[in-house]
Parts: sequence; C-alpha cells; structure tokens
Amino acid sequence: MNRKKRFLIGALILAGAVAYLMYTGIRQTAVYYLTIEEFLSKKDTLANEGVRVAGRVQLGSVAKKMIPSGEELNFRLGDFKGEGTPTDSVPVHFVGVTPDMFKAAGGSDVIIEGKYRDGTLYAQNVLTSCPSKYEAEAAAK
Repeated sequence: MNRKKRFLIGALILAGAVAYLMYTGIRQTAVYYLTIEEFLSKKDTLANEGVRVAGRVQLGSVAKKMIPSGEELNFRLGDFKGEGTPTDSVPVHFVGVTPDMFKAAGGSDVIIEGKYRDGTLYAQNVLTSCPSKYEAEAAAK
C-alpha cells in the first residue's frame, strides 16, 4: 500500500475511535432534567434511568440518621407550591453529606440527581437552590 492510503486508513480509525469515545461518554453522563410535575407524569418510563428532578422538600417529611458513611436522609419531594399530597410527591433516599442550605424541617428548593426504582428516587447528589429574595418584594409592590 502506498503512504497516502495508509495515512487515510489510520486517520479514519483514529476519527472513529474518538467519535465512539465521545458517544459513550455523553451517553453515560446524560440525564433528563425535569420538574417534579413532569417527573410524576413520566416516572414509570424513567425507571432505572438517570434523572435530575427539581422540586421542593415537603414540610415535615425529613428524616435524618447519622451513619458511618455520612448521613442517611429520607424525605418527600413535592411541587414548588408546597401544597402537594403524598400522591403528588415522590420519596427520596440519600446517603452522603447533606448540603448546608438544606432545611431539616423541609421547604428547601432542591435538585435531585439519581435513579428512580421501586417507587423511590435514590439520590446520588442533592443540590440546594437559593430562593430569590426579590420575588416576594416585587409581588408585594
């Protein structure tokens, strides 16, 4: 084979390998981002898939327990109005370090990253979002 053909074949193999690595990397880290309302309507189709769900921790639903690997945290994730019933929410189980802005009484706006199975959202990460301090004042004016 002449040099040009070998170079072309090598370049195609290299480009194919890079494209394959990009595809598998994106596929493994890609997750759906949903609000709790969207998630509740699709939860059965998202079983064992990576999801990112935004909602509000229902008041009075938080149970914390210290374990050797951090904290075990169980709560119910509901809508942002905070008026949800147990049927309008999903139980969340998390083991790890609880974020500083997470309110033990509930009412925190959170984003949960994890997998949904057996009726529970098993969180790998719990991210708290800072509520806007300006919305209430603007509404009052």
